[in-house]
Amino acid sequence: MTQFGIDVTAEDIVDTLGFFDNWEERYKYIIDLGKELPPMDSALRNDQYLVRGCQSQVWLVDEWRDGKLFFQADSDAFIVKGLLGVVLAAFNGKTPGEILSVDIDAYFGQLDLLQHLSSTRGNGLKAMVKRIQERASSAN
Repeated sequence: MTQFGIDVTAEDIVDTLGFFDNWEERYKYIIDLGKELPPMDSALRNDQYLVRGCQSQVWLVDEWRDGKLFFQADSDAFIVKGLLGVVLAAFNGKTPGEILSVDIDAYFGQLDLLQHLSSTRGNGLKAMVKRIQERASSAN
């Protein structure tokens, strides 16, 4: 099972997306990333873990291991599951300080991502990031 942030890093995603000539191919790659997300137990797909501000339903669960935050994520939309993979690659398996030091705007800029998403998808992506940063802040 793929662990984003460990097996697939943010740098891996930036490098791979750079190989594609057009956004249709990039979207397909992002959707394929979503297919690699480990399945989430349906019991965790509840209001407690629901990320507000997303057009689709998104659930994000965090777990502490050895001073690092690890996330499980799921969505009811294929492209959003892929975007979760993109986000988890930047944050998963890091300490709170490392999470808070990630320049997520620069990462998204390298991916040229936000300008190719609808505004509601972009807002949802920001809501996912905000939830992760809030969890890191509360622990820091």
